[in-house]
Amino acid sequence: MYKGIVLAGGSGTRLYPATRAVSKQLLVVYDKPMIYYPIATLMLAGITEILVITTPQDQEAYRALLGDGSQWGLKFSYIAQPRPEGLAQAFTLGREFLDGAPAALTLGDNLFFGHGFTGLLREATSRQDLATVFLYQVSDPQRYGVAEFDAQGDICRVVEKPPSPPSRWAVTGLYFFGPEVTEVAAGVEKSARGELEITEVINHYIRAKRIRGIKMGRGYAWLDTGTPEALLQASQFVGTIESRQGVKIACLEEIAYNLELVDRDELRRMLRDKQDIPYYKYVLDLIEAGGPVPLV
Repeated sequence: MYKGIVLAGGSGTRLYPATRAVSKQLLVVYDKPMIYYPIATLMLAGITEILVITTPQDQEAYRALLGDGSQWGLKFSYIAQPRPEGLAQAFTLGREFLDGAPAALTLGDNLFFGHGFTGLLREATSRQDLATVFLYQVSDPQRYGVAEFDAQGDICRVVEKPPSPPSRWAVTGLYFFGPEVTEVAAGVEKSARGELEITEVINHYIRAKRIRGIKMGRGYAWLDTGTPEALLQASQFVGTIESRQGVKIACLEEIAYNLELVDRDELRRMLRDKQDIPYYKYVLDLIEAGGPVPLV
């Protein structure tokens, strides 16, 4: 059974001064905290045990927001990242939490959306012997880790921020690895940037021919909310979808209810004093209507 890691550390300097006193992943994306979105992704993948990696000074704020996760049928653990040393560090910090389980890692500032996305996530968790990365076509691949493909269309290499990108398919901030990933990450040496690069972990699986790339086409959205412009765009995107369709993106209570992690009576008890808050009124109206909205 996969366990999940949300990487919510870092200093968020690209969002200064907003993040001088608050963690980036606690900022609001339209109507809910940013960290709700990656948690929702893991839930849709069928993952209920989640490690939240934070900075030492922000951990109590995350505990106050998320608690132990039981209100959503989840189980949260927390660990502090003394200093950011690259994405692959998540697996060494999370070694005890993972305890030999396969791992899904998602960045705390990434938002995914699209019809059929749940099916793609379940495909990623269907085989523990394969690593899975999600790919998204971008106009500025120089800013990302970029996939290179062989003649058969399989990933043959991932290059970090290449000046001459081999493709426009960027590796998104969502990764699925087998139970040996902690050992793989432990063997990664720091790059010239002084970081434990996730691309080195990915390339290990490529060399072993144990990787699968899932291309997210035009019907999907992948948004990184790490700059003021991107944060605004993500909020506008979520607001447009929710206002137009009357459904919410990354409503953890709705997902927990639909996945039968909590039942109607539990939700009623939790939300009985919150019916005047629009976010919670949405959930109450949903359960009183007598059935869940399919999660696609």
